[in-house]
Amino acid sequence: MPSLLSKLCKEYNLKHFIHLSALGINDAIDSDYAKSKLEGEGNVLKNFPLATILRPSVVYSVDDNFTTNFMTLLNRLPVFPIYYEGKTKFSPIHCSDLTDTIYHVISKNIYSKIIECTGPEIITFKELLEKLQILIGKKRILLPFPLPIAELTARFFELFPTPLLTRDQLRLLKYDNVSSGKYKTNSDIGVPSVRIFDQEVKKYCYMWREGGQFSTEKYLANKEL
Repeated sequence: MPSLLSKLCKEYNLKHFIHLSALGINDAIDSDYAKSKLEGEGNVLKNFPLATILRPSVVYSVDDNFTTNFMTLLNRLPVFPIYYEGKTKFSPIHCSDLTDTIYHVISKNIYSKIIECTGPEIITFKELLEKLQILIGKKRILLPFPLPIAELTARFFELFPTPLLTRDQLRLLKYDNVSSGKYKTNSDIGVPSVRIFDQEVKKYCYMWREGGQFSTEKYLANKEL
């Protein structure tokens, strides 16, 4: 799809083409996902040489498939598996910080660049799960899974229509998802991320807390009064 869109944009003489890719795909050489992302970037640049490639780390917000899935699982499971000892690093970026970067690229006419888009923090996978536990008021056992067992569980999950984990995702978890230092970042072009992970997730995590919306500080304050 990106290849077709970039080709059409070139044919119709559009001024700019911005392609959203993914961070860390140069290193994850054994991942089909990473390979497809790199191939997509290559096709876009072939069709539209002045395209701007944005490579965000994990993007999160109220309707994401990242924090919401983890909070759902942490809410239901007494034991949560972690892989590679939970040491994989992420630099999650809020969707609003990412859209601010996109707007900046358009308004400042930034062409023919690869820009890595990261949040203001570096958080390990284990730390991320611990933060989510605190936010939803749960205490779970984070159990490290040996790689052979992890691969078996991934094979099992792949049998479901919407897998919780695939073998390709497991391979991706070997690689840190942070700025590589090889390309400019959103901060380098003048749009540093300002939204803090805990503070932003706190705004919508009440859906996974006991009491739902009535567990928020707004209702707790009214109750105390």
